[in-house]
Amino acid sequence: MERLGRKHMPWRLSVVLSCIMLFGIGFVGDNLWRSSTPMSSLHPFFELPTAIQSAVGLGKKSKIKNKLDHMAPPKYLNATFADLEAPHLEWEEMPSAPALRLDGAAVQIKNLLYVFAGYGTIDYVHSHVDIFNFTDNKWCDRFDMPKEMANSHLGMAADGRYVYAVTGQHGPQCRVPTARCFVLDTETKKWHDLPSLPAPRYAPATQLWRGRLHVMGGSKENRYTPGLDHWSLAVKDGKPLEQEWQTEISIPRGGPHRSCVVAKDQLFIIGGQEGDFMAKPGSPIFKCSRRREVVYGDVYMLDDGKKWKELPPMPKPNSHIEFSWVVVNDSIIVIGGTTQKYPMTKKMILVGEVFQFHLNTLKWSVIGRMPFRMKTTLAGFWNGWLYFTSGQRDRGPHDPSPGKVVGSVWRTKLRL
Repeated sequence: MERLGRKHMPWRLSVVLSCIMLFGIGFVGDNLWRSSTPMSSLHPFFELPTAIQSAVGLGKKSKIKNKLDHMAPPKYLNATFADLEAPHLEWEEMPSAPALRLDGAAVQIKNLLYVFAGYGTIDYVHSHVDIFNFTDNKWCDRFDMPKEMANSHLGMAADGRYVYAVTGQHGPQCRVPTARCFVLDTETKKWHDLPSLPAPRYAPATQLWRGRLHVMGGSKENRYTPGLDHWSLAVKDGKPLEQEWQTEISIPRGGPHRSCVVAKDQLFIIGGQEGDFMAKPGSPIFKCSRRREVVYGDVYMLDDGKKWKELPPMPKPNSHIEFSWVVVNDSIIVIGGTTQKYPMTKKMILVGEVFQFHLNTLKWSVIGRMPFRMKTTLAGFWNGWLYFTSGQRDRGPHDPSPGKVVGSVWRTKLRL
C-alpha cells in the first residue's frame, strides 16, 4: 500500500479539508459560547462563515445553507420535544395588558384576574398589580405592591378575598430571594405582613388547603439547588393563626416553576424542573448565567396530608406553569410552559398545548393548542371561557425557542 505522504494532495482538496477543519473548530467554539450566554436570542441553527463558503466554491447560496434555512425544528424533534397532536381551538384576542410580564404571578377572584409583579425586561421588574375584568374584557385597575415584596418567582394563593404572597426574587436579573411574606385584602387593597418563611425560596409550589397555607419546594438561596422543604401556616380571613411556620412532610422531588392546585379537596403538584439560571459569580448586578436544567412531568398528590402519592405524569415534561392552570368541572387545565431543551442547540423549547387532567380517572389528554407556544402564562376561567395573558412566546410556528415577552390576552370557549 502506498503511503499517502509520498503524493502531494491536490490544491482544491487541501483547501476544502482545511475549511472543514476550521468549520469544526468554529462549531465547537460556538457551542461553548452558547452554553455560557444567558437568556440569549440565539438562532437555532448555524451558518457557514462567508469566507469558508467562498473557499470551497459554495458562495452565499450554498446547498448546505439553503438546507439549514429550510429546517423546521418541530419536524426534526423527537416525541419529548415536538408538538403533540391536538384538536383545533378557536382563539379570540382581547385588549393587551398595560405592562409586558415574564415570571409574574396571578390569582382569580370571581370575575377578576389579579396580575402581580414580573420582569418587564431582564433589567427591570414590576412592583404593581394590574386587574383584568372578565365580564367587561377590560383592564380596569392598578395599584402598588409593598416595596419589600418579591418582584418575580413568587408563591401565591387566594381564598376568595385575601391573596397570600410568599417569598420569591427581589429585583431584576438573578438577584437574591426574600423570605418576606404578605397578604392582600382585595376589597380594601391594603397589604399586611405575614410571618417570614424559615428560609427564602424561588418559585415554590404554594396553595391554601384545609385552613393552612402550604409552601413547598422551589429553588434554594443560590437559585439553582432544588428545595425539598415543605412548610405550612394556619391562616383565616387574611390573618395568621400562628407565629411560626410548621414543618410538613417533604415533597418527593424539589424545584421551581410547578403548578400547585387544590381540587376536590386534594392537593396536587404538577410538573416543574430542577436547576435554573444563577447569578454570575462576582457580578455587581447579579447577571444571570445559564446552568443545566432538568424538566419533568411528575405529578404528586398529598394523600390525607401524611404521604405523597405519585400519579400519572403529564404527556410531556413541562415547567414554568405555576400560574398557567384553572380548575373546570372535574378537570385541571394546564396551558403552555417549557419542555426539555433541544439537545443540538441547548435552547429552551416552549410548549403550546392545552392539557387536561381528569380528576375522576387521573388521566391526561391534550385538548387543544394555543395561538402560539408560550411560557409563564397567567390563566383564568370565566363563564365558559378559558383566558391566558402575559409571558414569553415562541419565535414562530417553526421555531419553538423563546421570543418576545408579551402582554397579549386571548380566550377560547372551552367545552369539556
